[in-house]
Amino acid sequence: MFRFPRRLLRVAVAAGLGLGAMASSAFADQITVFAAASMTDALKRIGTAYTDKTGTEVVFSFAGTGALARQVEAGAPADVFISADEAWMAYVDKAGAVKTESIRPIAANSLVLVGAADAEPLELEPEALGGRLDGNRLAIADTETVPAGRYGKAALEATGLWDTVADSLAPMDNVRVALASVARGDTPLGVVYDSDAHIEPKVRVLAVFPAESHPTIVYPAALTKGAGDGARDFLDFLTGPEAQAIFTDSGFTGVGG
Repeated sequence: MFRFPRRLLRVAVAAGLGLGAMASSAFADQITVFAAASMTDALKRIGTAYTDKTGTEVVFSFAGTGALARQVEAGAPADVFISADEAWMAYVDKAGAVKTESIRPIAANSLVLVGAADAEPLELEPEALGGRLDGNRLAIADTETVPAGRYGKAALEATGLWDTVADSLAPMDNVRVALASVARGDTPLGVVYDSDAHIEPKVRVLAVFPAESHPTIVYPAALTKGAGDGARDFLDFLTGPEAQAIFTDSGFTGVGG
């Protein structure tokens, strides 16, 4: 009777195990999250923590909320959608692109005026703001489509500053682009979230817009209609103590959990 050489048998078994591991890796669970650009740093940390805990990889796509909402509406392959405001979440919910019962707030934020790291604090009044701009532009996320821009416009109007800056705006695709513009020195001032200023050492907060000057800044998250297995567990993780601690450490306001 033919006997398979032991050495070759060991090689075959090892190869089989290797292929099995590769297959296991190739088909490992993965969760795809479409999220507002302002959450980039915090969510990357949260994704790493979740992967360390569960072994499930979390892949993120960050951009302006409006752009992501339209992609989710069109059926983009996302499992979780995180919006920077309730309006865009309501938009995708009405379109039937997310599971209504899964919608929940995961964090909150505040709105600030930032300048260069060595700039002096600034009073939120027309003469002071106009003088500091001195013919330059104010960086802000697009005021028509991006939540940070909408909040910013509302705050500028409520504080009587809109007429001073309306013709001097430098609208950006998202709030992180506005932040980068100030950090590079392209614009002297910018309207961003407090969490953005928290992670950029080249800028400092010059003024904080009163909470009552704009709608409450809440980040809702939801499962998409096509969410895969395991996505709900990640959504639950976002409101758990570990993720909430990361949000708080990143400059957001937690929502408990």
